[in-house]
Amino acid sequence: MKTNYLLFFIAITALTTACSSDKQERGSLDCFDFSKNYPEKELYLTDFADVTYLYLNSDDDEYLYSGTIYHITDNTVIIADYNTGNILFFSKDGLPKSHFNRKGNGPEDYVNITNVIYDEATDDVFVVDRFSNKGIIVYSSAGKYKRTIPLPQGTLIQSQIVSFDDNSLLFYDEKLDAARGLAIFENRSIDDYYIAPYYFISKSDGTVLDSLIMPLAPQYLGIYIEGRLIPGLPSTKNRLIKNKDGVYLCNPESDTVFVVNKNKSLIPVIHKIPLVGSTDPKTHFNNCIDAGRYQFTELYTLRPGDPEVGLARFPVRHYMRDKITGEIFRQKLSLQDYNSKDFIISPSYIRNIYENGYYFELDLLELKQANRENKLSGKLKELVDTLNEDEDNNVFMLVNFK
Repeated sequence: MKTNYLLFFIAITALTTACSSDKQERGSLDCFDFSKNYPEKELYLTDFADVTYLYLNSDDDEYLYSGTIYHITDNTVIIADYNTGNILFFSKDGLPKSHFNRKGNGPEDYVNITNVIYDEATDDVFVVDRFSNKGIIVYSSAGKYKRTIPLPQGTLIQSQIVSFDDNSLLFYDEKLDAARGLAIFENRSIDDYYIAPYYFISKSDGTVLDSLIMPLAPQYLGIYIEGRLIPGLPSTKNRLIKNKDGVYLCNPESDTVFVVNKNKSLIPVIHKIPLVGSTDPKTHFNNCIDAGRYQFTELYTLRPGDPEVGLARFPVRHYMRDKITGEIFRQKLSLQDYNSKDFIISPSYIRNIYENGYYFELDLLELKQANRENKLSGKLKELVDTLNEDEDNNVFMLVNFK
């Protein structure tokens, strides 16, 4: 296994050493070259996406919520509230469909929701609870308990899991990969840590169907502050992002994004320079949203923060790359319907909602204030005019890439 890993990593290095931010040769990796300073470029969201507004009807008090969208299917929007444990289902036109709350300490309950995936065809609601060792709990959309899917022994899911196909889930094992990185950081042998950090498991019973070994460069995304180790994991928030080709897997330790296609082949597609090991302080990118004409990514910097409490800081900048011209620029996204409001498309917060889309949650109190200041127009203003800031839910803006 180690030999295969080394050969794979050598191959990746050979592919990426010649990468350039200019137009790529046919067959080479797309590249983000962060050795240069890029200007902001202002674009309207509607220049590259279809934008619609979604209000989730709250005439029934049971459908008021303080959570946010966790999943969108062809017909359903799923809201989960981390604090209360409520899971709510709405139609795509915002009408309530069903809801349940199974928060508790019983064998069929969850404690804290960290992710929700909904399989509409089977009416399976997969609830991930990182504070429970039960596994993934499956309910119907009405809250009826169906089954519990066990995880492979010794693995940990916090939130990074996607529905890979009709039969399997793909998740990132945060526990073992962190242990492997820590071994590198402390100059210990990593022979015992060549363990697959990605698993395909059955949706029906949790059987391990396959796994992936991600090539790991000799880097660990963490820093020392006053002799204390501060992991960089908070800045690697989303290693899995679904897209039309399969799932993007980000390996910031090797400055590479891979795609695992529908045949489960692992293919490098995007690379970053300069390499994370050559920057001081360390910089790494956090996956990529590849949709339509553009790629969206973000660059994190690992800097010491407050040595008294051992905090680190993770300043972040957001970039776009034009796949046709190769041009890279910093994001400055706006909306005709919302004057003086900037938006950022971030791989950290996409939540794998759907394959070619993104969403923004617009705070209703801010919207009402903006409306009073004549900053709203078009369909957004028409919607906000009908809402009561004391009684109604926030507004969601759905962005479907062209």
